[in-house]
Amino acid sequence: MPAKQTRQRPPRRTRRRRRIPAALLVPAVAGLAFLILPLAGLLARAPWTELPSRLAEPDILAALRLSLITATAATALSLLFGVPIAWLLARGDFPGRGLLRALVTVPLVLPPVVGGVALLLVFGRNGIIGAWLYERFDITIPFTTTAVILAMTFVSMPFLIVSVEGALRGADARFEEAAATLGAGRWTVFTHVTLPMIAPGVLAGAVLCWARALGEFGATITFAGNFPGRTQTMPLAVYLALQSDLEAAIVLSLILLAVSVAVLASLRDRWTGAVA
Repeated sequence: MPAKQTRQRPPRRTRRRRRIPAALLVPAVAGLAFLILPLAGLLARAPWTELPSRLAEPDILAALRLSLITATAATALSLLFGVPIAWLLARGDFPGRGLLRALVTVPLVLPPVVGGVALLLVFGRNGIIGAWLYERFDITIPFTTTAVILAMTFVSMPFLIVSVEGALRGADARFEEAAATLGAGRWTVFTHVTLPMIAPGVLAGAVLCWARALGEFGATITFAGNFPGRTQTMPLAVYLALQSDLEAAIVLSLILLAVSVAVLASLRDRWTGAVA
């Protein structure tokens, strides 16, 4: 009987640790310190022993409740309008698509206060739409909870659009074409083929949209004001508490910090992968 041949395992390749050049290491460490030290300072100054009682204060609970409700409503509006916009930008072929994409993503770089002013000029009593709503239906949008939702939607929807557009561009269109050749209508192809393929991108965009809406400040205070129980969200409560009660401002900031870290930890590489 022939001797059994033993398979030899290929030698393991040892990974060489790459040395980081000092010219890159020094500014990298300095940059990390600049980003991390403020967060560490916030954690160090937090009144941990008084945290439960602080979180139970009516003003903090009201601001937190309003922020959660309005951020969720803004995310729902962003999904309703943002997904079709993303599909239009990714799959549409029409003149001016690049300009439309630039206009849609302007809120990403536009100062939020400017966005608030723009919303006020459109939905205010003398605005393009606001005047008609006030004269016809006696509806006033500025300085209401509805204004908070609109301000959050304006600044956060681009995050959803960018994520969903990237997911659509990365999706394999052959599955959609195959479904269409089998007799499926456009809406059926979109709901049963396209949406399941881009679901991770939609989810990542929605989570980022919600987190951005939760932290919105400039457009909200300009367009909705700062009225406790009606328009005072968490960031506005932080700004107000900072003037009179530093510990309350720290507690509110800790809540927003915890939400932000939880969102980024849950996403990991999903958003960047969807965009790429």
